[in-house]
Amino acid sequence: MAVGTLDLFAGFGPPAQAKFLLLGSTDFRCEDLMDRTRSLNLEHVSPTLVPRVGISRRPAGAVADEASVLARMRQWYFARKPDAGFVLRDFPATLLQAKVFDEWLETRAESLRAVFAGPGAPGAVVEHYRELGLLFEAGARTVA
Repeated sequence: MAVGTLDLFAGFGPPAQAKFLLLGSTDFRCEDLMDRTRSLNLEHVSPTLVPRVGISRRPAGAVADEASVLARMRQWYFARKPDAGFVLRDFPATLLQAKVFDEWLETRAESLRAVFAGPGAPGAVVEHYRELGLLFEAGARTVA
C-alpha cells in the first residue's frame, strides 16, 4: 500500500461547494489549502469582514459581543447560496458559536468538509470538531 497525501477535494462532489473552517492563526500547513481554495473561487469569510449593523457608543460586554458576532454571521450564512462553498476563518471562536453553527448547517442540510486548527485555536472548539471527526490533524495521510 502506498501512502499518499490527503486530498480534501476528492469524493465530496464539486470542489467549489466545499466548506472549511480555519481556527486560530493560519500556519504553513494551511498554505497549500489556501492556494487551492483561492483557485476555486470559494468565498473567504471572517467575522471581521462581515459588516456590523449600527454603531454603538458604549462599550459592549462579552455576551453582547458574542450575540453581535452570531447575528452578523447568521445573516451572512443564510443569505448565501446553499451550494456555495466557503472558507470561514476565526469563526466559531467559542463552543457556543460552534454549536449554533452546527445547527445552521443542519438546518440547511449542509456539512463541513474539514476543520483546520492552527496555533491559538480555542481548545474547546478544536475538541468539539475533533469529536465530530471533522478536525484535520497536521501530518495526517491517507492510504492510497
